[in-house]
Amino acid sequence: MQPPSSPAVSQSEARYRALFEAIDDGFCIIEFFDGPHGPLSDYRHIEANAGYEKQTGIPNIIGRTLRDLVPDEADGWAELYRSVLVTGRPIHFEREFLAVNRIIEVSATRIEPPELRQVSVLFRDITARKRAEAALRDSEQLARENVQRVQLALAAGAIIGTWLWDLPSDRFTVDEAFARAFGLDPALGRDGLSLAQIVATVHPDDRAGLATAIEEAIKRGGPYAHQYRVRRTDGKYYWLEANGRVEHGPDGTPLSFPGVLIDVDDRRALVAERDRAIAELRALNETLEQRVAEARAELLRSAEQLRQSQKMEAVGQLTGGLAHDFNNLLAGISGSLELMSSRIRQGRVGEIEKYVVAAQGAVKRAASLTHRLLAFARRQTLTPTAANVNRLVSGMIDLIQRSVGPGIDVQHVGAAGLWSVLVDVPQLESALLNLSINARDAMPNGGKITIETGNRWIDRSQSRLYDIPTGQYVSLCVSDTGTGMTPDVIAKAFDPFFTTKPIGQGTGLGLSMIYGFAQQSGGQVRIYSEVGQGTMVCIYLPRHRGEAAEDERFPDSTEIPFAHTGETVMVVDDEPTVRMLVADVLEDLGYTALEASDSVGGLKLLQSDARIDLLVTDVGLPGGMNGRQLADAARQIRPGLNVLFITGFAENALLNNGQLEPGMAVLTKPFAVDTLAARIRELIGK
Repeated sequence: MQPPSSPAVSQSEARYRALFEAIDDGFCIIEFFDGPHGPLSDYRHIEANAGYEKQTGIPNIIGRTLRDLVPDEADGWAELYRSVLVTGRPIHFEREFLAVNRIIEVSATRIEPPELRQVSVLFRDITARKRAEAALRDSEQLARENVQRVQLALAAGAIIGTWLWDLPSDRFTVDEAFARAFGLDPALGRDGLSLAQIVATVHPDDRAGLATAIEEAIKRGGPYAHQYRVRRTDGKYYWLEANGRVEHGPDGTPLSFPGVLIDVDDRRALVAERDRAIAELRALNETLEQRVAEARAELLRSAEQLRQSQKMEAVGQLTGGLAHDFNNLLAGISGSLELMSSRIRQGRVGEIEKYVVAAQGAVKRAASLTHRLLAFARRQTLTPTAANVNRLVSGMIDLIQRSVGPGIDVQHVGAAGLWSVLVDVPQLESALLNLSINARDAMPNGGKITIETGNRWIDRSQSRLYDIPTGQYVSLCVSDTGTGMTPDVIAKAFDPFFTTKPIGQGTGLGLSMIYGFAQQSGGQVRIYSEVGQGTMVCIYLPRHRGEAAEDERFPDSTEIPFAHTGETVMVVDDEPTVRMLVADVLEDLGYTALEASDSVGGLKLLQSDARIDLLVTDVGLPGGMNGRQLADAARQIRPGLNVLFITGFAENALLNNGQLEPGMAVLTKPFAVDTLAARIRELIGK
């Protein structure tokens, strides 16, 4: 227990405390640490006045360690203070405190006796002094640089001379260089000249301007600069620039006008040359712009001619390929019909069947070709339904395996939780079969085909890469272990009639058909391949937020459903042959057939009292209304009337892009009789 302090000690401590707290204007601070040894956490601030925070920008330091206050600098500060405590030698240094934007002088001293293990630290703000010293150094440096510039200018001949004009006495004193430059007596230059003597050598054309500039400078005071021509000792005129300053007295009286003369003749020549070059460049730019415009117009004309040439080449290739394929098909159809006619005349009816089969086969191949063309052109008729791609692939595995042969291993890797898609299922099946056959052809010695599905999120970067909108997609990928494709082949793979197969083994429409189908379905198709490593072709289809529908396609059947008593079908088609064939089929099935060749005739029949159970109409009709408009009018006149559209050319805009109303269906030409009969029976039965 310590003895109580005497009154004298208490008064001393009070005075010390008052002084300690009052040290603020002097920007000083005392900081104590409790020892030099051990971890940094042992070094605590046990005293600090209000000036500490002002000087350093660090508040509330009592009881806190260096590690708390300045973790990045704690080791350095602790080492400095430890050396003071151990050696007893004070230290002084300067440090910039960024928190307060100040330069602080730090002084640290050991508090005696050493057993107290304390160090006092004084922080003094020397920012103003340091900045003043820096400003002085900068000023001195600038002065030295200015002197050097003047000396260099004088040495280089840029400054012709200096003058001092005493305005009240109109007395010019000039240096020796000034006097020599204008042929004046240096003694007169020292004694003094009049303004008239000074301007005697100025070019006559420049005297009025010089007089006005001098008068304005004397009147307003301050800096003066003016360029004019003077005659030198060689008798020639040169450009110079007079730079000076007019000094006024306290009452505004002009007193003195010192200045220098600077040789600017070379500079003026350079400026004149620059102006001439700029003028020539401007003229060149004007003609250059005209030449560029002409070259651009010529380039556009050439590009347009090239595009037209490429279009004609593509059209020629397309029509040539079509002509070749259709000539083969027509030869089979025409030859079959001629032989059928010949056998009928000969009474050899039993031989007709094989020619009928041959003709029907050629018709089916022709229909397949036109469907591929329409798919490539993205104009085919699609009947999209919600579908599960995993289920579709599973149902086709056996067919694909039989199509590619036993030498190819077919694997299906279906993603769990696969999203549904809204797609024309038969077209997607056809695309999948085409891709599988292409993969087989790329593996002449056998290999493996992998059919893989997956859910894909297409972000912004992938959207640019795949050329499809961002969103959710289902991918259907067919990969093989075959020969692969070169980049040049990949670039042309979707072109119509492009094929790497030998003549007679491919039309070159397969991939172009798949591309058109994917585009028309709102998706995309992409090829990934490396030579010798294989190929993967992926179809990306937009996700459909709905459940996949069950397969409702008509099963193959030779049984044709007949009409019920009195049932009537109205047929509207501008092609007489098609109209006749459909009417004959209807009559064979027991239906009453009403015929119209255009929308006008069809509308009259709809407005009549005749019984009509189903409207069968072409999409493209003459008479001012298309098939879709006629169907809408029919439902206004006869609510609930079902409609079957028959078309050989898809008009998706007319059919609302495949989104038909209930009770409507589409049948693509050419069609089989049993398919027509089944579809009619289905629609009438609804």
